[in-house]
Amino acid sequence: MRARDLGLDLAGTPGPLNGITDVPGLTVGTVTRIEDTDDAAVAARTGVTAILPLGRDGVGSSVPAAVHSLNGNGELTGSHWIRDSGSFAGPVMLTNTHAVGTVHRGVVDWTATHRPDLAAEWLLPVVGETWDGYLNSINQPFVTTDDAGAAIDAASSSAVPEGSAGGGTGMNLYGFKGGNGTSSRQVSIGGATYTVGVFLQANFGDRSELMIQGVPLGDLDVPYPMGDLSWFAEDRRVPGGSGSCIAVVATDAPLIPTQCEALAKRVSLGLARTGTTGGHFSGDIFLAFSTGNAGALDNGFSATPAAEATLDSLQMVPWSFMDLLYTATVQATEEAVLNALFANRDMTGRAGHFSPALPHELALERLAARGRISELA
Repeated sequence: MRARDLGLDLAGTPGPLNGITDVPGLTVGTVTRIEDTDDAAVAARTGVTAILPLGRDGVGSSVPAAVHSLNGNGELTGSHWIRDSGSFAGPVMLTNTHAVGTVHRGVVDWTATHRPDLAAEWLLPVVGETWDGYLNSINQPFVTTDDAGAAIDAASSSAVPEGSAGGGTGMNLYGFKGGNGTSSRQVSIGGATYTVGVFLQANFGDRSELMIQGVPLGDLDVPYPMGDLSWFAEDRRVPGGSGSCIAVVATDAPLIPTQCEALAKRVSLGLARTGTTGGHFSGDIFLAFSTGNAGALDNGFSATPAAEATLDSLQMVPWSFMDLLYTATVQATEEAVLNALFANRDMTGRAGHFSPALPHELALERLAARGRISELA
């Protein structure tokens, strides 16, 4: 069940799937690793997510893009080149913190096999991460290079698996089971309807911070195993709110890189609506891109002499109408967090570590009492 399915009155007009794959041409694929071993202390609760801005056939064609770091205690490879060139030309991959290198290599392998023309130049794969070491044996090589390629090959334009799937499999959110969440909004500008889609790998927030539509829910009478510090180490505390959030904002509205950066910044406001203050031990890194100017910022080796070069051009939404896209980004981000919470189940991982899902009934009773839903679903 997703937030809207449960009766929450959320602002804005979503696309048909209410997810990032509402952006035309964009596809998402996941590989999920849920495995137990003979050693109860060692278990896989992890995976890989691939987001292809222009689908598999569009790999190699650039999209205008920008990155915003709310808190840099995390990783998004390729971000330096995105900042310099204002674009990237491959998939966006999400996984756990200690599998970044593996997935990075997997993208290189996949590209060398399927697009040797691109691999003959240079590749700067975009790989983001959040930490799943509470539920997942994060130092074990459960994620493989083949998993990265399989996630790319599995990518489709259908509804995105939410909750515990792909790179979000082992994540926690406000002390409840977290992971994948997505949502979209449609806006009309200049006689055209554009989509803004947001995807989160959500692994952030202290239990005490959680709010839904302004209603505090951090005091629900639900076990909070992560709050028991004995699971980590006797001599170190795990601060509340540790984790991370990687956000991907996609739109088919034609934007230039600085406008993409403006959208990426608005993710912070959507997250804040759910209570987080952005903890020091949470790497909150946001990527935004536009498919509306695909190919205009390509920057591979040229086969054309400088004397024969032609100028490229970009279209852009007038700055005076960007507020519509800002609002869409904030609304979709907030709803993506809620979907990551509601579209989830309890999970037990390594060493018996337990992460409870947000209890629908208790949450809905609290929200109904405050008039945030019309009736209990």
